[in-house]
Amino acid sequence: MTSMSVTVSDLTKIYGTQKAVDSISFKIQKGEIVGFLGPNGAGKSTTMKIITGYIPADAGKVEVEGIPVDEDSRSSKMKVGYLPEANPLYHDMYVREYLHFVSNIHNIQHKRQAVENVIETVGLSPESGKKIGQLSKGYKQRVGLAAAMIHDPEVLILDEPTSGLDPNQILEIRDVIKRLGKNKTILFSTHILQEVQALCDRVIIINKGRIVADDSVSNLQKGISGAQVVIVQFKEPVDPSLFNDLEEVTGVEQLHSTNYKLKTADPESLRKRLLQLSLQNNLNIVSLQNERNSLEEIFRTLTTNTEQIIRN
Repeated sequence: MTSMSVTVSDLTKIYGTQKAVDSISFKIQKGEIVGFLGPNGAGKSTTMKIITGYIPADAGKVEVEGIPVDEDSRSSKMKVGYLPEANPLYHDMYVREYLHFVSNIHNIQHKRQAVENVIETVGLSPESGKKIGQLSKGYKQRVGLAAAMIHDPEVLILDEPTSGLDPNQILEIRDVIKRLGKNKTILFSTHILQEVQALCDRVIIINKGRIVADDSVSNLQKGISGAQVVIVQFKEPVDPSLFNDLEEVTGVEQLHSTNYKLKTADPESLRKRLLQLSLQNNLNIVSLQNERNSLEEIFRTLTTNTEQIIRN
C-alpha cells in the first residue's frame, strides 16, 4: 500500500457568502509532483494555505504525513515547506543572514550546514554574498525556495513559483523544482500550462471552489468526452463531403484544400477507414496523424463547462 503525503477530505472554506473551497477531496502520494490549476479566484491559494496550516478550514480535514493539521498544527508544519505567491522577504538582509534567521525559527540543530546545503540545492551560490534586495526576481524566488526547504520538509507547497519571471528564470526555477521532486512531495500552482507538462505526471484542476479534474496529463490529453482529432493530408484537393459517410467522424474542419482536421471518438478506427477510402477513390494520403487535445484546450473546457468532471 502506497503511503500518502497529503490527504484532503471534504475541505470547505467560506468567506462571507462565497464558498472559496467547496467540499473538495484529493490525495497526494509520497514523491509525486502534482500541478494545481485553476482560474483566478478558483480556490487554489486558499486550499494551499489550509494545507500548510496558515489558515483554518471551516469544514473537512487535512492530513500531512498522517498528522491532522487542525489537531497538531505545529507538528504538521514541521513536515511542510511553503512558498507563498507573494514570497515575502527581508530585502535589507543578506542571503545567508536571512536563511540563518529562518533556521533559527525552525530550531535547526546544525544551522550553518543546513544553510550551505540549501544554498547549494537551489543554486544560490553565485549570489549568496549579496543582500536580498540586490537580487533579480529569479534569485529572490530561489531564496524563497531555500527558506521553504531549509528544515528539510517531506512536502513542498509552492504557490505560483514562477510568477513574473522571464523565460530563462522560469526554466531555471523549473529545473530546481524537478530536482527537488526526486526527494520531495510537491504540490504547486501555476498559470503556465507548459510547466505542468514539463514537471507533472498528474494534474488537479479546480474551478469555482470545486475539483473538475484529477488525472494524469496523458489521460487528460486523451480528450474531453472522448473527442480526439485525426489530421489527414491528401496529395490532391478533396471534397469534404467525402467524409459524410464515415460514422467515426463527429466533426470536420478544412485546413486547406488538401488538409482536414477530423474529430472522432475512435482515432484508430478512423485511420483505417481513411486508408480504405483513399484506395476506393484513388486518392493519395501524404500524412495521417493523431492530435491530442492541448492542455490549454482541456483547461478552457473544464473551467468554462462545470458539468464536465474528470477523475482518475
